Amino acid sequence: METGRSTRAVMALRDRILAGALPPGERLFEVALAEELGISRTPVRSALAALEQEGLLERQHGGGYAVRCFSFQDVADAIELRGVLEGTAARLAAERGVTSRDLDAMRRLLAALDRAVDPESYDFASYQSLNAEFHEALAALPGSQILRAEISRAGRLPFASASAFLQSQQAVPAFHRSLIAAQAQHHSIVEAIAAREGARAEAVAREHARQARGNLRYVMFKDRSLIDQVPGLSLVVE
Repeated sequence: METGRSTRAVMALRDRILAGALPPGERLFEVALAEELGISRTPVRSALAALEQEGLLERQHGGGYAVRCFSFQDVADAIELRGVLEGTAARLAAERGVTSRDLDAMRRLLAALDRAVDPESYDFASYQSLNAEFHEALAALPGSQILRAEISRAGRLPFASASAFLQSQQAVPAFHRSLIAAQAQHHSIVEAIAAREGARAEAVAREHARQARGNLRYVMFKDRSLIDQVPGLSLVVE
């Protein structure tokens, strides 16, 4: 029962933080949150600790937690780190080799993504879901639990995930072209892995992640009206 309440508390608080209802720097107090959520302090305490692990809260010297603040460079660095780790996963998969079964699964994902970005059957919701699935599958290809866990950790901050800026891109005129370019990179990564070309697989995977840095710069400095469409970007303080 307590586990279920803690999970609900995590979800409720995470949603409020990402929506900007709890602004950067705001102190969070167990008693007040427990009363507000209608639960005891124990699941609230567990939820706060979990959100600290996710990187959304930081522990205060005098006790308790506060909503974490991020700089533009923090976000750029988080995206860069994810790219480095995904690039490493792609290189190791190419160098170690992957089974025909795994390659077939990646190619099926690519085919589904192709259909999602096809102008005649364009399906953005499917693309979002399939894109996340592609990146999860890529992280698993080398067969390294350590690397897979670190990639998951690097993408845990919502604005650093592989799908972070997709929603905001819809408002950009060249959005569909950018999806097609990203999909071409997906193909190149899988082709390089299949050909056992580790350096190429790593380079393309890292370049693929850098698209998100360009999207970040666009949202933060050219069209801030899109900030609300990127979960957690309201936590970035200039």
